[in-house]
Amino acid sequence: MKYLVMVQSTQADYEAMRGRPSQHSPVWSEKDLQAMFSFMEGVNNDLAESGELVDAQGLVEPAKTRFVSVDAEGRPVISDGPYGETKELLAGYWVLDCASLERVTEIAARVARCPVPEGTPDYPVVIRPIQDGAGDLC
Repeated sequence: MKYLVMVQSTQADYEAMRGRPSQHSPVWSEKDLQAMFSFMEGVNNDLAESGELVDAQGLVEPAKTRFVSVDAEGRPVISDGPYGETKELLAGYWVLDCASLERVTEIAARVARCPVPEGTPDYPVVIRPIQDGAGDLC
């Protein structure tokens, strides 16, 4: 079964990684950034070696996100970032092909242990099974 494993972040977190802390997120040092990147590279390498990795990507900051909806007349309504500090958005993801929900949960628990500076917000790692076809919707 394929799963989408997602990590979340806020604009304040990206700013803190650039050396601009806030009440929401402490500043990241170069050592902190390198520890995070090294950790994630290890996760990706292990998943590639096990054959479970389908795709993995980090995403740009929320300020570069665009929300598109429609109004009552069907016209597009576009909202561009930046968004408030507490607006959590997808920061990165993995598409994994795992034998079981238990296995992908083990992987998500490993991702949740990624090193971060003390005081950094704790976001859950989200697992969503990827539906094959219409699944149980029909």
